[in-house]
Amino acid sequence: MSEGTESAYVPKGVDLEKPNAARTYDWYLGGTTNWAVDREFGKQVLQVMPSLQKVVRANREFLRRAVRYCMAQGVRQFLDIGSGVPTVRNVHEVADELDPNSRCVYVDNEPVAVAHGRVLLERHGDPKRHAMLNADLLNVEDLWEQAMGTGVLDPDEPIAMLIVAVLHFMPPGEGAEEAVARYKDLLPRGSYLVASHATNHDVPADRAAEAAVAEEQYKRANTPIGFRTRDQFSAFFEGWEPVDPGVVWVPEWHLDDIDSEVASEWADNPSESCCFVGAARKP
Repeated sequence: MSEGTESAYVPKGVDLEKPNAARTYDWYLGGTTNWAVDREFGKQVLQVMPSLQKVVRANREFLRRAVRYCMAQGVRQFLDIGSGVPTVRNVHEVADELDPNSRCVYVDNEPVAVAHGRVLLERHGDPKRHAMLNADLLNVEDLWEQAMGTGVLDPDEPIAMLIVAVLHFMPPGEGAEEAVARYKDLLPRGSYLVASHATNHDVPADRAAEAAVAEEQYKRANTPIGFRTRDQFSAFFEGWEPVDPGVVWVPEWHLDDIDSEVASEWADNPSESCCFVGAARKP
């Protein structure tokens, strides 16, 4: 679906009257699984926060670096919650480059993301090693039961749970903290939690002002943004062994020569990224 065109197929439950965060995120990344309402909204947001597109792409780079890091630690299973609309170099593709026996279950509660994810896996995946589920991060027991029910993941072996660019769509007080704590209980020893979070705290004044306007604009979408401080974000990892260098700005986390083109632009001023990232291992 290119700029100015619409898909003939609209999955059940899709609201085309309001912009959607997952589809707008896809547009920021240069994807094509979005509608005019999403593109127009994204353009309006970029007018007040031009750096947001770079932030989104830096997040995507972090996701891929995190997958490679977990693979290097011996983890071969991934549970990608809030995976969004499939785009270039998805988790299973990055993992398969390192081990063709790796496994991945994608989860999202947005019908377009789920529908297109299933099409992608039907065409380019392995049903024994890859799956796409429609579930909500906050409904822990249902999501976990579905994920284990696929037979893709072994609940007795370490799993890397990825929650990248998702938690800021669940403001404090809406249950994200309790949900993540429950997942941490369910995950086997040796598992990893990988997460990122947009923020307007401890960032340059001009970035904070832009983020505040963008936050107001996202209230028009079906998933408003709720920023967290570094301490609030760090709390998601409590009780687990932090991966060095801990909770940091996205340009400060394991930059490499493969997927660091965008993030490296902020290497001298990492807080410009407006995004905290981190990972931790279950002891």
